Amino acid sequence: MTGGSHTARRDALLARRLDLVASVSALTAEALRLNQKRAGIEMDVLRLELEIGRSGATEQLVRDLHEAGQNAAAITQACAACEDRIIAAEGDVEDVDRKLAAAANED
Repeated sequence: MTGGSHTARRDALLARRLDLVASVSALTAEALRLNQKRAGIEMDVLRLELEIGRSGATEQLVRDLHEAGQNAAAITQACAACEDRIIAAEGDVEDVDRKLAAAANED
């Protein structure tokens, strides 16, 4: 491989790695937001359960508790999907790192 094409390949790999690291960072921030949202919903569930324990199970409280439980389940699924995307992106970073290491060994 010529020096110019080697440099171009390395530069392309570095640009790809930068994009992937930015994606991992964005996905990590999304996971954090989702986990914070899940924690808030779990606090709502606990608050509703306490209210039901204190004042009895009114129709509205039961409905609110059911809705909060559904929201928690949806957020849990979103968190799992986000974590899967993070794992995939990190795997892509590792692939690029291996290619960069191989390119460095060619020197």
